[in-house]
Amino acid sequence: MSHRISAPRARARGGADPHALDDDATLHAMGYPRKLTRRFQAFDNFAISFTIINIISGIFSGFGFGLNAGGPSVLVFGWIGVSVMVLFVGAAMAEVASAYPTSGALYFSAGKLAKRHKGAWSWYTGWLNFVGQVGGTAATGYAAATFIQAFITLQWPSYEPTGHRTVLITALIIVLQGLANTYTVQLVAVLNRISVWWLLCGLVVIVTALIVIPDHHQPASYVTHFANNTGFTSGLYGGMLGLLVTSWTFTGFDGSFHMSEETVRATVNAPRGITRAIAYSAVAGLLLMLALVYSIRDYDRVAGADAPPVQILIDGLGLGGAKALLLIVIGAMLFCGLANLTSNTRQVFAFSRDGAMPGSRWWHSVSPRTRTPVKAVWLAVGCSLTLVVPGWWSHTAFTAIVSVNVVGLFLAYAVPILLRLRLGDEFQPGPWHLGRWGRPVGIVAVTWILVSSVLFMLPQASPVTVDSFNYAPVALAAVLAVATVWWFTSARRRFHGPVSYGRPDEVAAMDLV
Repeated sequence: MSHRISAPRARARGGADPHALDDDATLHAMGYPRKLTRRFQAFDNFAISFTIINIISGIFSGFGFGLNAGGPSVLVFGWIGVSVMVLFVGAAMAEVASAYPTSGALYFSAGKLAKRHKGAWSWYTGWLNFVGQVGGTAATGYAAATFIQAFITLQWPSYEPTGHRTVLITALIIVLQGLANTYTVQLVAVLNRISVWWLLCGLVVIVTALIVIPDHHQPASYVTHFANNTGFTSGLYGGMLGLLVTSWTFTGFDGSFHMSEETVRATVNAPRGITRAIAYSAVAGLLLMLALVYSIRDYDRVAGADAPPVQILIDGLGLGGAKALLLIVIGAMLFCGLANLTSNTRQVFAFSRDGAMPGSRWWHSVSPRTRTPVKAVWLAVGCSLTLVVPGWWSHTAFTAIVSVNVVGLFLAYAVPILLRLRLGDEFQPGPWHLGRWGRPVGIVAVTWILVSSVLFMLPQASPVTVDSFNYAPVALAAVLAVATVWWFTSARRRFHGPVSYGRPDEVAAMDLV
């Protein structure tokens, strides 16, 4: 089946409302029967990406790195600049999502947009996306476990956080998130709605507390303060590394794309979910970043703390206030991990549906009772737990494995956007599209992804030692090497990209009722 799969779309455009598109007809035109229940409304689809981006989790996790790699100036102005670049990426992805609203998302669209070697483009995109999402689930759970122990330490000073305890708590978190995803889609949708309000209300509480309670704030000019504590002599290099704080935060917005087959009016609501999640996160995150920066009392003390944002809370709000707000942060991280696992599960379901994973028939089955891909949920859980295990012996080993998370995801984002650019006027857009701006937006998006990916793989601290070495390029090379060997030894003979289960009328008869 070619990339021109727009027969139902063309009929919809002939009417008065191009948005009144039959979701199932679109899915059938792409060769798939409906197996998942469409219970996600526009807000639910937005919520999944907004929760995975999770400004509270991202900023609190990366703030300390940014303080030492550029300081307040890079944290604030870097946030603004990188947010704009990510919005370009999101808009370009949203245009593709409107054209191909499937759970396969990135790998599916890559296979359809490629003129040649469709199977290879789809294969590499899918595995980069899968590894990135598994790493994201593991990393988010690990961060939550770390902050949970920070809270316990504040509450009971005799408690001693250890690597073993961090791994055990992380495992418990991921298993509980798996259980939540095992039951109905409606439950996940409800939890994601709650997560949005948790994030927004939590943001208001944290920002208001940091504005009102502390008796000392930095002057307005403090946002121009620059600091380079990376160990590298080049301030420019140190500042460029600081941009990674924002890039770390803005990942996972492909979640809206992956939930397309469970979203009502997906050709419109999925792309809107992507772009709105990025835009709202950019504005809300800037407020949180400014509140934290202006509440720094002693820069050197905060920058040298084990958890700089927690130190800011303690200095400005006292121990009791810090503990209360830390609960908000922990809740945000738990919601983030839940949404990430949900997105990961749908990618596993779709990738297996096209026969690209070992035991594919097993993983793309759907529970007749809950109408969710339960087996795919537990595969995602198992893979995430596997990545966490090395943390039992070494935090550096764990970091090395999950470091491919962001690089893998953004490279997977780049592929369908690049292939859409190569198609030019042959690209058949959906109801949500960029029009004549599609090409320039796509060029900016791909350029930024390449630049940021290079930054992610450069050394981030000097002197470079076994503990400070950036293992992202090693992890990425390992993933690509395994995918390449697998492709040439067996996969290329059986996997040729997204499959079609038949003509639209044939796959319509296969729908689960």
